Amino acid sequence: MSVAFPSRSWSLPPLPPLRLAVVGHVEWVSFVTVEHLPLAGQIQHALETLEQPAGGGAVVAAQFSRLTDHPVAFFTALGRDALGEMAAAELRAMGLELHVAWREGPTRRAITFVEASGERTITVIGERLAPAASDPLPWSELAACDGVFVTAADVAALRLARHGRVLAATPRVRLPVLQAAGVQLDALIGSARDRAERYQPGDLSPAPRLYVATEAEQGGFTVPGGRFAALERRDPPVDAYGAGDSFAAGFTAALAAGWERPAALELACRCGSAALDGRGAYASQWRARRGQA
Repeated sequence: MSVAFPSRSWSLPPLPPLRLAVVGHVEWVSFVTVEHLPLAGQIQHALETLEQPAGGGAVVAAQFSRLTDHPVAFFTALGRDALGEMAAAELRAMGLELHVAWREGPTRRAITFVEASGERTITVIGERLAPAASDPLPWSELAACDGVFVTAADVAALRLARHGRVLAATPRVRLPVLQAAGVQLDALIGSARDRAERYQPGDLSPAPRLYVATEAEQGGFTVPGGRFAALERRDPPVDAYGAGDSFAAGFTAALAAGWERPAALELACRCGSAALDGRGAYASQWRARRGQA
């Protein structure tokens, strides 16, 4: 998701202790900072490079951890290769409780060009690996979770995720999977401008209790609820990668805490805006210790 976020000057209460989990995917991402996207036939020098495990599942899990300062369970799948091993080691070093379904195929890679404007353009390489209910993972732990967010799963795993008190997901799980699972989401969160994340009323039955759509500098809207405004930022974005996923994590954590829509949007927007301020997926994610001003 590529988004801008609203914010108002009122304060938020601290989040209560929460047990949060993510069921989703990981990609090994090569970030390449350039002045502008290369033109056909052009040779261009990178201004900066960075490699790290990322992808929507990893970004949401990391943002959960930074919001709560509590362990976050991350159910994922990785290829049994050097990149998969490095990804697992780095994610564990971030403090995540990693539950990995190892696959014989390669770990998915991505190349992300980040322009001087902060906008990112992503090319993925390989199949997205998703955990499945048939994988020998501690799925029963999800029933003890206050909130679960899903970015990739099979139908049966999505049904297991519904055992969490609050369940949210991105449309990138894929609407046919969400429909086949037949579970009601507490929130479906995606970008209205990303064709892979679009949702129309009637696409799912039962419909999500709340649909949250982001629209970059236009803010976004919720159904039900209506529009929310965009944040007036003092500084230009550094890197838009992961901003939408950080937004989704903030919103889901707030729902798990029992917050109403306006406060949940406020926390989500602060998380999304903070993510714009650093290179890569995690450098500037919102942390609970920043305070609630």
